[in-house]
Amino acid sequence: MNRLLLTIVCLLLIPNVWAGTIRGRAIDATTGQPIIGATLILENTKLYNVSGLDGSYLIKNVPTGTHKIRISYVSYKTMIRDVVVASDEQVITLDLPLETETDRQIAEVKVTAKRDGSSDRTARDLERNALQVTNIVSGRTIELSPDLTVANVIQRVSGISIERNSNGDGQYAILRGMDKRYNYTLVNGVKIPSPDNRYRYVPLDIFPSELLDRLEVYKALTPSMEGDAVGGAINMVMKDAPDRPTILANVSSGYSELFFNRPFVSFDTKNINSQSPYEQFGSQYSAKFSDFNKASTTYTRQSPPPNLMGSFAIGNRFFDQRFGVMLAGSLQNTYRGSNSLFFTGDVVDTLRGVTLTKQSERQFSERQTRYGLHAKMDFRVNRNGGPERNKIQWFNALISLTNEQIRETKTTELGIGGFDPVLGNATLGYETRSRLTKQKIYNSTLQGTHQVTPAFAINWSAVYSLATNGVPDQTYVPLLGTRTNFVEKQTTVQDGQRRWEHNSDTDLAGYLNLTLKTNLAGMAVEWMAGGLYRDKQRTNFYNNYTLRPSNPFAQYGTDFTDYNQIVWTIQNPLGSVASALNYDATEKTASGYLQFRTTDQPLEVTGGVRIEHTDQGYAMKFPIGEDNPTGSQIYTDVLPSLHFRYRPDEHTNWRLSYFRSLNRPGFFEIVPYRIVNEEYQERGNPNLKRAIADNVDLRYEFFPRPLEQFMVGLFYKHIQDPIEYTLQKDAIRGQDLYYGPGNFGNATNLGLELDAIKYFRQWGIKANYTYTNSSITTPKSKRIRNAQGDLETITVSQTRALYGQSAHIANLSLLYKDTQHGWDGQLAASYTGPRINTVSQFVDNDLYQKGFIQMDASVEKKLGKSLLLFAKANNLLNTPTEIFIKNVNSKNSDVPNQDESGKTLIRRDFYQRSYVLGVRYKL
Repeated sequence: MNRLLLTIVCLLLIPNVWAGTIRGRAIDATTGQPIIGATLILENTKLYNVSGLDGSYLIKNVPTGTHKIRISYVSYKTMIRDVVVASDEQVITLDLPLETETDRQIAEVKVTAKRDGSSDRTARDLERNALQVTNIVSGRTIELSPDLTVANVIQRVSGISIERNSNGDGQYAILRGMDKRYNYTLVNGVKIPSPDNRYRYVPLDIFPSELLDRLEVYKALTPSMEGDAVGGAINMVMKDAPDRPTILANVSSGYSELFFNRPFVSFDTKNINSQSPYEQFGSQYSAKFSDFNKASTTYTRQSPPPNLMGSFAIGNRFFDQRFGVMLAGSLQNTYRGSNSLFFTGDVVDTLRGVTLTKQSERQFSERQTRYGLHAKMDFRVNRNGGPERNKIQWFNALISLTNEQIRETKTTELGIGGFDPVLGNATLGYETRSRLTKQKIYNSTLQGTHQVTPAFAINWSAVYSLATNGVPDQTYVPLLGTRTNFVEKQTTVQDGQRRWEHNSDTDLAGYLNLTLKTNLAGMAVEWMAGGLYRDKQRTNFYNNYTLRPSNPFAQYGTDFTDYNQIVWTIQNPLGSVASALNYDATEKTASGYLQFRTTDQPLEVTGGVRIEHTDQGYAMKFPIGEDNPTGSQIYTDVLPSLHFRYRPDEHTNWRLSYFRSLNRPGFFEIVPYRIVNEEYQERGNPNLKRAIADNVDLRYEFFPRPLEQFMVGLFYKHIQDPIEYTLQKDAIRGQDLYYGPGNFGNATNLGLELDAIKYFRQWGIKANYTYTNSSITTPKSKRIRNAQGDLETITVSQTRALYGQSAHIANLSLLYKDTQHGWDGQLAASYTGPRINTVSQFVDNDLYQKGFIQMDASVEKKLGKSLLLFAKANNLLNTPTEIFIKNVNSKNSDVPNQDESGKTLIRRDFYQRSYVLGVRYKL
């Protein structure tokens, strides 16, 4: 019996004892670079493997004896090698160098050897060979990431943080601690206008990420680039026409945990009046209550249907590869929201700090419909089997975001006569706001490239762009009530509002670039010269009606049970169009540049100068008071730049850059508007100057393998006349204070960036970290008690960080790729340190956003040759946005939710987790 058991155990152990291991790397025989995804088969066995992210492979449990190992990969010759496993548990290391197939290589040259513009390898190659400091996110990385919009994708780039919108998604990018106003956005290298009704910056949450081949972030400007970026420029490269028939499609669905615990509130958006009575019936028309339909006050409460998302891309080349077409589209219909706690207060004096007076609980329900269409056609005019000399391209992109939002607010009065936590007594306020926002961006670019001679080329572009924004019939309905002994009493209706806003921004632009290759003193030099002209026309409309309940004693539950049952009297039947918010703006920009680049290795020098002339103006449609109804600013800027790139070998770059840039005022900022707020007045500044910045970069780059990198860099920025919003004194009236934009001396911004990508077999790590320190000094108000004990306001100067700048930003992504079994996965964490969210008019009372970590995940599983299953999960930690005031003297310990020492909580927003599950098809 014992002998039988011993025999069985020995037989079970035979596969492991009489087995060896073959390991090594698949590499390119010429370059020595690893080959990813090569297939290795041990003939006459069932053993095989696929080379990993670092080119390595591993075949276990190989029986002793002589075997043939076959390795193959597209565009390489198949190789067969003999390998002998001579002893038990032997480990054999065998690197397999593959040679390129000669015939296939010639075929690739025939079609200009076009590389995959969306691959990680292309992204690393473009970073390594860029003229300036650049970071690139590939289309493949975007596809695998948990992110659905460009705003969320860009937060993974070193030195970039994002501002969230009201549902927790990213909306604006802050580059290297420079606020969104200091950056600009491109589509296929062409600047696009913004749908924002006041400013220039483009909301990045409007762009579906599925339309991109790659996302490029330029952190330094060359003379051939427009000069109005201090933080950097963001370029969205849309999908390009492929060299072979291509069909991509995906469809997915998902849900937000937020609506597991509360209903989603929606309103009747289909029947909203797109125009106010003023626009429908004329400027002298007296609006009646019957002119306002009930769509914006007709609410529905229910569990939302699942989110629905889909995208497609179809492309091919025809006529002997001369004519290329790409059509791509994306649709995202999502239900999002947030639960918010919001406090308001008053600065009594410096010693006592902020005294909170109200606590508000807010619930947001938002339906977002985001779609994008991109079409590209290109024609290689006279290729005839040889190098292309003339190419015409036509890009068209239409991007749209419709946001249907309900915000419901319950406010409790704090302090004397307000909230009593023991008796449960409080003065309560209720407000509901329904808002429909429609934003669109359309861009059409006709572009030509002509290689006139081997040394001389011409590139030109003609551009039409239109950005629109509409907010029709935004409706406020406020109620006032009380609570006694924890029982809420009847509430009465207060004055409400109905508001219409819309604006448009139209750009007509022409670009011209000339390139000449010469030999100067034995050195190869590439010269570029050219410029652009842009004519921008912007219009802005605003109208507001104040409504008073016809029955001032109308009570909820008795006189009405739904908001659409309230009867109103119009207080201003002609509307409130006599506002500075009704204006037209124009901007004509003309620029020219001269740029040179030495192309000899190992030192490459790129430099030159750009001259930009700006004529920016406004015309108020309804002049107010003594303000000038028209105004303009005309100025010319000379912007030099110089970039050095030293390449001691093909894997290493040393970069040193200098460039000068500017930041123009926003369109609305120079309009002499006046808006009365509760504690102060807000004004525009017709004398606001543009900011000028001198920027220096030093970066070391190392690319050990095609997909890997290590970068470390330093940056420094000196900004003259930076634009910040502060509390200021009226120059004529002396004691009158107002809040508005101004120029304040000089500001500095410096930092350190680290960026690394490393792969180990099936695992990979992407990590980056940025430290930033900025400084600006601005005037602020300070309330003190004088010798008589009375409150007195004085003005002092305070030094602080720039708005939006975080000292610490970090990203860490853990990647997994198992090509053999078709798995791809990613766990991504992003950290944003504390930063100023709102600059207070009072000293030591700036509002800070608390540092936070956001964690997301995604996974893909290949099902056959063309089908793939994927899942994404966002905000796994349910990280809230928290806004607070650093105030050690805060006297709000008796207020609910004020439990953190030395800080006064102003706002806390929870968004909950969201999930996506879908399938993707590739042909």
